[in-house]
Amino acid sequence: MTERLPGKVALVTGGASGIGLAIVRRFVAEGARVVVGDINDEALAATADELGDNVATMAADVTTESDLAALVALAIERFGALDIAVANAGGGHFSPIVDQELSDWRRVIDLCLTGVFLTIKHTGRVLSDAGSVITIASLNAVQAAEGMSAYCTAKAGVAMLSRVAAMELGHRRIRVNAVAPGLVETPLSSGFWEMPGMVEEFADNTAIGRFAKPEEIAALALFLASDESAFVTGSIYAIDGGAANKRYPDLPAAFARFTPEEA
Repeated sequence: MTERLPGKVALVTGGASGIGLAIVRRFVAEGARVVVGDINDEALAATADELGDNVATMAADVTTESDLAALVALAIERFGALDIAVANAGGGHFSPIVDQELSDWRRVIDLCLTGVFLTIKHTGRVLSDAGSVITIASLNAVQAAEGMSAYCTAKAGVAMLSRVAAMELGHRRIRVNAVAPGLVETPLSSGFWEMPGMVEEFADNTAIGRFAKPEEIAALALFLASDESAFVTGSIYAIDGGAANKRYPDLPAAFARFTPEEA
């Protein structure tokens, strides 16, 4: 089969595990070379060992602007260009609004929203004309979840930020689109598998009765990175098994059932 990203250069934040790593692997398999940023040095080393000269890795915190600038500089220095950017790094926190520490709120907003802003800011300056920016939003960009106010707010912000960026970068034919996954089995979501009945409730609240694998999210990212999506921009793509048409699991009840012994 013909490669779909021959000669392209991509940058993926949070690219050493979970959805990010699946995207990196798929992009490389389709002919791209990828700059991988992550805060996990061990995972970065493993990614470099696995994918060799097809990747360049760097420890990078997306909430630190100089780290994003350094990642972009690495892409230009190592591979000579940048065609695709994937703003993937993120993480959540559970707390009712009235009990939430401001520091926790700011941490999630900075990671999930400000990190995407900084990724778009620095990659957008150097992306090749007709390039692609892919942001990882969430089902929670459109579906509320009790106890997840910071995460839901940040991901909704990612969806709108992506639309604004599509307008601002469109004159260079750069497309910007958001991907909105439901539950995906990754190291970041592993806590749900430790909570009795939680994954089953997520599955029950999809139309097709299951959760996703990271490779399925990577397949959608590949479409948005490739020339096949040349007339697609400013959109949010749900990849949630139809979960947005039902309801979000009752997280407060699940946490109430989750005893300290189980923790």
